[in-house]
Amino acid sequence: MPNIEPVTPGEIRDPELAALIASCERLGVPDSLFPRILARVPAYAKVLLRAMLLSHTDGNVDHQLKEVIRIQLARRAGDPYFAKLRSAKAMADGLNEAAIVAGCDDYERSPRFSVAEKWALRYADQMYLDPASVDAAFYAGMKQHYSEAQIMELGAFIALHYGMQVFMRTLGSRAPALELGPRA
Repeated sequence: MPNIEPVTPGEIRDPELAALIASCERLGVPDSLFPRILARVPAYAKVLLRAMLLSHTDGNVDHQLKEVIRIQLARRAGDPYFAKLRSAKAMADGLNEAAIVAGCDDYERSPRFSVAEKWALRYADQMYLDPASVDAAFYAGMKQHYSEAQIMELGAFIALHYGMQVFMRTLGSRAPALELGPRA
């Protein structure tokens, strides 16, 4: 059981919050557990869930790449909850476990990823492994493959999702068994 219990679905009276939780459940990231824990503070929950959903599903960076990065970050954060969740949208679009494993392991040598995708995966790595290496030269390399808006999108995505994953780890929550196919 988590260190802070989730509210029950019946306790959620705010229609916007209920709709956001339903969107999370459809996407599969997060499922309903994390949003129902956040729902103890509905105003915060709505802002964070909107930001998480927007950062993951919208923008100009490929959703499948963001999903690989999200899982890579969850594993780095030691968060079994987010590490086991899978985006139904990314899986339906063709993302598979082999690509996820490649993105979380030695992606630099993997033929699965383009040079641009490797830069994005490296960005996620370096923000937490060696932030001093994310300097002007690093950003100049990123700009060879991504617009400044896309770099900001990736940076904000990485920061938000890694932070939420570290937070969830502290709550002691566990995701249900890993599903290896797209959700219905």
